[in-house]
Amino acid sequence: MKIQKKTLSNGLRALFIELPDSKTVTVEVLVRTGSLDEKEHNQGISHFLEHMCFKGTTNRPTAMDISRELESLGAHSNAYTSHNHTAYYAKSASVHAGKLLDVIADIYLHSTFPEFEIQKEKGVIVEEINMYKDQPDSLVDEEWNKIFFKTGSMSRPIIGTKESVLRMTRKDFVEYHKKYYVPENTVVVVSGSFDQKKMFEDIKKYFSKIPQSPVSKRTKIQVPRVAHNVSVVQKKTDQAHIVLGVKACDMYSDEKYATAVLSCILGGGMSSRLFQKLREDLGVAYYVYSQFSQGQDFGTLKISAGIDTTRVKEVLSVINDEVAKISKEGVGDEEMYRAKEFMIGSMYLGLESSDEYCAYFGVKEIFGLKSELPKEREARIRKVSKDEVKKVARKLFAQSFTTALIGDFPKDFLGK
Repeated sequence: MKIQKKTLSNGLRALFIELPDSKTVTVEVLVRTGSLDEKEHNQGISHFLEHMCFKGTTNRPTAMDISRELESLGAHSNAYTSHNHTAYYAKSASVHAGKLLDVIADIYLHSTFPEFEIQKEKGVIVEEINMYKDQPDSLVDEEWNKIFFKTGSMSRPIIGTKESVLRMTRKDFVEYHKKYYVPENTVVVVSGSFDQKKMFEDIKKYFSKIPQSPVSKRTKIQVPRVAHNVSVVQKKTDQAHIVLGVKACDMYSDEKYATAVLSCILGGGMSSRLFQKLREDLGVAYYVYSQFSQGQDFGTLKISAGIDTTRVKEVLSVINDEVAKISKEGVGDEEMYRAKEFMIGSMYLGLESSDEYCAYFGVKEIFGLKSELPKEREARIRKVSKDEVKKVARKLFAQSFTTALIGDFPKDFLGK
């Protein structure tokens, strides 16, 4: 594997990840804009804009023109929006590298946002919102964000609300695109087997004409001081869905490695403490996991589970006992070894194709993180000590959990 970064005169970055043995190539454009850049009146616009970029360009006037061309190349394409960034990508056999770049560049540069497509897509996104509302495991996570962050962009769903989506206009998309889809906010990543010299020349041809524009400064997210926040959403369900979480370190902190190991030990696999306790020993849950998420200004560590509706308080007691135990007693040699091997194995399994390399290195580049090679990340994980894990556990779990629960329970089921 060979990685090279080049920067155009207007500030746009190009990242090349050469995988000589790969039979595929992926072209991805990442833009450092997401729901964090939205206000209450335009919440969901980053996600809606992502949809609209596939609805027609000056060179490919309709959504069918775009999808027909990509599929004629045997390509798989998609896009996604997060709190922090948006990405567009396509993957195909290596021989089509230049054509993939042409399409993805066109989507980024020349989307036309047709008015009639906007009106149709409003219906599509409203149905997407409805879909998530019908999925209690998604809804409970949304509720957790709302009560943890209280106000601001992080307290709102990435997808927006029905009301915000329905009031968006073509002018909103044009202005948002102009403001955030600027060279210094953008990284183009090419991964797989390709001719780097030719691809860079093509990137210059497509992207160098974009004028240099000031990057809108992102407001630093202030996480509120959290007391014991609790929310119960009453909904007829056959299973109770619960999320407990605390504030954790950001993506730039060296503490992230120990936090990731801690999360894995708690709920990172079938041998993790919470999986064994809640599913294997007590038989009260089908799914249970711990997830460490890192943002630019903060991170979160959440424990999520779908559990027997009659044993919610028992499960909460077990979780609280386990985090207290790990904070007080630390972790053992065997589970440290097992968690590290599981994390390292999962990382390599997740890097078996060109699109996964694009995401791995592209996200690091868009946020100014060191392009940590997989071997370097493996070494850093192996270096984490038991003392580091115990220290971070004590720090995190000294905080009170914010807890969101969905099920057929009264509002005061978990107290106030």
